[in-house]
Amino acid sequence: MLLSMTAFARKQTNCDRGVLVWEIRSVNHRYLEPGFRLPDALRSLEPAIRDALRKHISRGKVDCQLRLECDDKGHNALQIDEDAVIRLNDASGQILSLTGGGPALTVMEFLKWPGVLRESAAVPEDLEEKALALFNETLTDLIHTRQREGQELFGVISKRIDAVREIVSTVRVRMPEILARQQQVLRDRLADLRVELDPARLEQEIVVYAQKCDIDEELDRLETHLNEVARVLRLDEPSGRRLDFLMQELNREANTLSSKSIVAETTLNAVDLKVLIEQMREQIQNIE
Repeated sequence: MLLSMTAFARKQTNCDRGVLVWEIRSVNHRYLEPGFRLPDALRSLEPAIRDALRKHISRGKVDCQLRLECDDKGHNALQIDEDAVIRLNDASGQILSLTGGGPALTVMEFLKWPGVLRESAAVPEDLEEKALALFNETLTDLIHTRQREGQELFGVISKRIDAVREIVSTVRVRMPEILARQQQVLRDRLADLRVELDPARLEQEIVVYAQKCDIDEELDRLETHLNEVARVLRLDEPSGRRLDFLMQELNREANTLSSKSIVAETTLNAVDLKVLIEQMREQIQNIE
């Protein structure tokens, strides 16, 4: 099953301190890159959250934010850590004496320093447990969203595969006629020039010309790659990187097809192929 790397999930629950709110956002990325924004009181949750992400997500930039919205101002009362302020002020004074002076720290700079302000109320023992359980629920919702979007991407890419197959089939059917027509054009031009050529040599040159224009090998490889793309799309594992590689191979064959083109018709077919392949590649960038 395809999984999209782009998704969003939000969950909240009531607790003794107020309301816990989890928000998880994920976007495409080459590797798994988690980011966390947690209240200081719940910072210890990060290792467990990181492990849960690694078990369920293999690629994507994932931002996880936890908010504790207190409904009682008393619960949210702040206290100043006097010892921290004294130590910070002493350190500031030492730096000023070493550097020869400068502006002293302002009140706001003191307040912004980590650890100077802390919540006065103790953290309930079950708050971490509730926060972790809520995270798991939010992560489940995120995965379901990634699955739904992955199914949409599956449909979009499958339509492009069918369109590419149709072009490959059309070119394969038309090539014998195109080659025969071009060979006749060559004979007619030689006849117009009234050049006497050895018939055997002429046929030999025509055969060489036909071999240079032959694209059966490229068409066969295109079909082989398309079959592999269709197979990988149905794998029950992360497949974005493999699909991206297959898009490169498809594009390589389309370029070769264009370089061997001898008529405008096959040139346009090659252009259409490259457009469809690029459209698939852009969608595949969002697949895990």
